[in-house]
Amino acid sequence: MRARDNPFASNLISRLRCHFPPSHSWDSLLLRLQRLEYRGAITGPMGSGKTTILEELAVRLEKQGRQTRLAGLTIQHRQIPDPGHFFANLESTILILDGAEQLNWLSWQRFLRQSRHAAGLIITTHQPGRLPTLFTCATTPALLDNLLTQLHIPPGSPLRLQARRLFDLHCGNLREVLRSLYDSCSTLPHPL
Repeated sequence: MRARDNPFASNLISRLRCHFPPSHSWDSLLLRLQRLEYRGAITGPMGSGKTTILEELAVRLEKQGRQTRLAGLTIQHRQIPDPGHFFANLESTILILDGAEQLNWLSWQRFLRQSRHAAGLIITTHQPGRLPTLFTCATTPALLDNLLTQLHIPPGSPLRLQARRLFDLHCGNLREVLRSLYDSCSTLPHPL
């Protein structure tokens, strides 16, 4: 199957929208963020949707007229790219850091000191404790089904059964489930 025909291609995955449990909504999340004076953490295990929520939150804050500045850290890149720019003129800027768990204790303290004049600070991290928890991400088979529906995978499709097995195999890591489904579909001779 050609990459462009793969139902799990990255351009399709990037369009997936996050869905909150019934007890949460974007309005409630934004209200909680306001009550936390725009300082909070989105927590959860790998592949649970933290980055997706963080990116959508940044868009919603920008639509409210708030200025945001985003940086992402990974195991391979544990330093803020261009820190001179990232920490400049912060008085009206909400800093957004994806992957705060990549900073060791000393680097985290330095980051907090450098961001103290920001209008807000929102991070993602695997464990709670660095900032007050804004939202905790968790995955469920129902969430996986919702994502498959968004990707137009029909009910009863063998891909849905495979997705459920992969969900268990990858301990709920949706990123790994979707990657595995992409790899599986890439070996098929023709589009589904």
